[in-house]
Amino acid sequence: MAPWWLLLVVAVLVAGGLWLSWTANRLDRMHHRIDVARATLDAQLLRRSGATLELASSEVLDPASRLVLLDAASQARNAGLEDFETAESALSQALRAVFADGPAVQALRDDPAVAPLVDELARDCARVELARRFHNDVVVSARALRSRRRVRWLHLAGRAADLRAVDLDDVPPPGLRAD
Repeated sequence: MAPWWLLLVVAVLVAGGLWLSWTANRLDRMHHRIDVARATLDAQLLRRSGATLELASSEVLDPASRLVLLDAASQARNAGLEDFETAESALSQALRAVFADGPAVQALRDDPAVAPLVDELARDCARVELARRFHNDVVVSARALRSRRRVRWLHLAGRAADLRAVDLDDVPPPGLRAD
């Protein structure tokens, strides 16, 4: 029969191994959640720019507003990884500039032909806000776990890239706030 201290050492090693395995698994799940949240954010940003292009193409807006929205939405759709935050922020600013006047937005919502487009754009703006917040919350949680000593010392994060929060202006115009 093995001495009691040897059994204790084996039990501590097994418990430590299980704890490290659980931590590595948790970190892997967080990285997966970040990937899903980023894909969701990208999809919502594409929906918002698509709804903006559709509304700007409907010819219900004045020509200057149409050009501003068409330019900002097309740049947001065609932006690369390095400058997508700038392009998406520019689209948010263009939306606030065009839809700054509350009565004008209400007139668009009263038009039965255009109201569905305006409502869709309002919903997409709200979804972009939520998707960015969710993504950034998951990134903050994963960063907190990755900053723990045991994770750093034992390289439990593996070769995973540094985690970046998405920092963009996504505040919709007050007239386009979803109800």
